[in-house]
Amino acid sequence: MTISAADPQTRTHSGEQQSEHSGRFNPEMEFSYYPGCSLHSTGLEYHLSIVAVFKALGASLKELDDWNCCSAASAYSLNHALALAIPGRNLAIAQRAGLEVVVPCTGCFIRHKTTEYELLHNPEAKALIEEAAGFQYSGAVKIRPVLDIIANQIGLEKVRSLVRMPLKGLKVVPYYGCLLVRPNRVTQFENPENPTLLPRLLNLLGAEVQDWSYATDCCGGDLGLVKAGVTNKLVTNLVKHAREADAAAMVTMCPLCQVNLEMRQAGPAERMPMFYFTELMGLAFGLEETKSWWGKHLINPTGILQSAGLV
Repeated sequence: MTISAADPQTRTHSGEQQSEHSGRFNPEMEFSYYPGCSLHSTGLEYHLSIVAVFKALGASLKELDDWNCCSAASAYSLNHALALAIPGRNLAIAQRAGLEVVVPCTGCFIRHKTTEYELLHNPEAKALIEEAAGFQYSGAVKIRPVLDIIANQIGLEKVRSLVRMPLKGLKVVPYYGCLLVRPNRVTQFENPENPTLLPRLLNLLGAEVQDWSYATDCCGGDLGLVKAGVTNKLVTNLVKHAREADAAAMVTMCPLCQVNLEMRQAGPAERMPMFYFTELMGLAFGLEETKSWWGKHLINPTGILQSAGLV
């Protein structure tokens, strides 16, 4: 099922699509898309901005047919075999589709990458996963985060060429969270101590990227559901350091991080807005639909965008 460029939540079986920004889609820029549970619910603005940005970049996303939840922390906490088998079913679906898989949520990403890693390196686990999911793993399909596809396959020069409204005056810090880059042997994506792709991309968009040392610190993740005090402390500390770096906002790429960062800030200071990096790409590209995304945030970022003269 192909996500329609005209309506990000509508699927179509209608062959090739046209992009108003870049002409006919390049078949080498066609990807399977695993939204996970969050991107059709609490992270809807992330989903909408990803679809809009990929369209502008001339890339096509095909949502995996009949995908299931990645099992998140639930299965992982209770049954290791089940935590591998559940993402394994999605890998079986992806393998039949024959395209590399874009996984936006970093929680979903690490669950699928862990299963992929076990399939590649653990024969006993491989046999278990293949039996549970009813397939034979070929190793041909790769699990990749959105930033990886945009920066390393579509290319940062393509991003630069589409910038119509540079984000001058918008001071931000990039926030990866911990799961996108750790453990490195599993994620195989960027330096876990000093990742650089996101700040490079934000600089290309014209944003004023501030230096800080907390881009891969944990926000608390799922602990927000069971130990809110721990998450509150971690998030408040992150926001404190972002303010010390003279940032007006943080930029992330994980729906769980984004919710924690917006919900769990404590203290008397005005709460700091959070952006998904694809939302800022859409704004810099001059995409009309960006105006519909801000109202979906728990902390509306319109004020700082107005202060920077961007809306």
